[in-house]
Amino acid sequence: MNKRILITGGVGFIGVNAAERFLKDGWSVDIFDNFSRKGVELNEQYLKALPASKNLAIHRGDVRTDHDLLEKLCDTADVVLHLAAQVAVTTSVTDPRTDFDINALGTFNVLEAVRASTKKPIMIYASTNKVYGSLEHLSVIEQENKYALGGGLRAVDENQPLDFHSPYGCSKGAADQYVRDYSRLYGLKTVVFRQSCIYGHRQLGIEDQGWVAWFMIAAMFKRPVTLYGNGKQVRDLLFVDDLVEAYVQAVAHIDKCSGQVYNLGGGPENALSLMEFFSILEEDFGQKLSPAHSPERPGDQPLFIADNGKFEADSGWQAKTNVRDGLKKLHQWLTDNKAMLQGFYK
Repeated sequence: MNKRILITGGVGFIGVNAAERFLKDGWSVDIFDNFSRKGVELNEQYLKALPASKNLAIHRGDVRTDHDLLEKLCDTADVVLHLAAQVAVTTSVTDPRTDFDINALGTFNVLEAVRASTKKPIMIYASTNKVYGSLEHLSVIEQENKYALGGGLRAVDENQPLDFHSPYGCSKGAADQYVRDYSRLYGLKTVVFRQSCIYGHRQLGIEDQGWVAWFMIAAMFKRPVTLYGNGKQVRDLLFVDDLVEAYVQAVAHIDKCSGQVYNLGGGPENALSLMEFFSILEEDFGQKLSPAHSPERPGDQPLFIADNGKFEADSGWQAKTNVRDGLKKLHQWLTDNKAMLQGFYK
């Protein structure tokens, strides 16, 4: 009998990639999504056209309100991958209540559905590096085209103090801690990934979320873009296939990973500043951007590079996609799907 996974937010960018991988691995996949994000219908069509789609079921539902459906789906799942979220810091600032309802209360609802289930499925939660705030206590050195960590530090590990900045950071951080505590208190098998910058194919980026794809798409269609801050902000980029592999390995090593919290990103080898990213766009793809400039946004970290060491030790996982290779894969997907994207970004 094959295994069953429930993916909340399963027609989003990460969700569609995760669903495809688990279907290919022979799992039955239930998707639970409210279809609120523009463009997810394209991902739905893509999944339904896959050879293994006979093992796919897509359910329209909302983690805030559809408790009965959520409980029913959790009751048959071996794994729950909780991706449903409000994902933009800027949106959280303008509408903090909705952000809280989706990220904090919605995650609580998923946890309660898992706790009430008979199978007690593994729950993997996609948290964020924003739970660490702006990391003001760390030494940051300003260089010519990027920020760098001082004091011999290469990356940020899980021992850094939590410091929720922005309503988004607060809502995701509250959920992060709930997921962790439900493992301690109720014995649920939960894993929290504090994810850094994820990018890859099927990423329909917009200005305040999915910036890697957004800048490539903006360059492709000659759209105006805005650079917030001085462009020296650094993020470590993790290709979506490597992220999904981390989910797979967390399930495979759940005896070791249960109850744990992990930082997860591309690591120091795949870290780029925005200025460096713009240079790669021009050098590798002939895409030149001339952004307008605005002050940095609230809650924006000058630098985040994930130390993946803890998860690597517990699971054997490693980020395998070099950032320039990953950007080539994303650019190729965008080029191959230019006609579809033109309608989406008109």
